[in-house]
Amino acid sequence: MTNVNDIVRIKIEEARRKVEAARKRRTELDAARQAGLARRHAAKLRHQAETDQTAMTNTSEGQAS
Repeated sequence: MTNVNDIVRIKIEEARRKVEAARKRRTELDAARQAGLARRHAAKLRHQAETDQTAMTNTSEGQAS
């Protein structure tokens, strides 16, 4: 039969593994979130630059007429 201390030690080890797995999962999700936000921001800036360029082109074409 196992000792109560052995059972407690096993439970503590399991809890530590669970906490570490949760920490790792949060870190991975945060990294993915940051990468996604960076891509979204870059796309937004590209879109704004295209919109600004189109607006400037349309404005200059209107003034040339």
